[in-house]
Amino acid sequence: MTPTTPAAPSRAASSHLFSTLRPLLAAEAGAEAAGGGVDPGDLEQAVWLRLLELLDGAGPPPDPAEWLLRAVRDEARLARRATRRELPHPAPPAATTDTACPERAALTAERRRVLREAVGRLPGRCPRLLDAMLSPADPTYQEIAGELGMSQGSLGPMRSRCLGCLRRMLAAEVAAPGQRGRER
Repeated sequence: MTPTTPAAPSRAASSHLFSTLRPLLAAEAGAEAAGGGVDPGDLEQAVWLRLLELLDGAGPPPDPAEWLLRAVRDEARLARRATRRELPHPAPPAATTDTACPERAALTAERRRVLREAVGRLPGRCPRLLDAMLSPADPTYQEIAGELGMSQGSLGPMRSRCLGCLRRMLAAEVAAPGQRGRER
């Protein structure tokens, strides 16, 4: 004679079981979570999964309320244990300063030097305008306009033209990519 497994409960019975246990589970998960630093939603989800596995295998528990209380406590204990074992992910290292990394410092200095040289080769008032805007003092538009003797309203359009000119100049200086394919 072969052993038989109990038939899975009907959909209506399962639905009734879930709707009956939902308020009790929410209350118990909230109470257990508050004491252990665990998210109540995580506890509820773990218990629902446990119940679904139980329903799929052995069928519904004889005393669903008692089973639910035990399951919530078991899941809370497991979650607290896992929380104690888990180590927080280390914070990302603070932004590395240029002084901490000589290679980065050299690359940054080289970029600044190339930019300053290119700004110096711009035509007209562009070098003075961009030098003022690149100043470490971070002057306002009003201060820059006063320093250059021009209206504050014309700084934006002039800055745009100067940056376009600088962009074209730097793009022309970038080496063209090497030839692709076979050479003949």
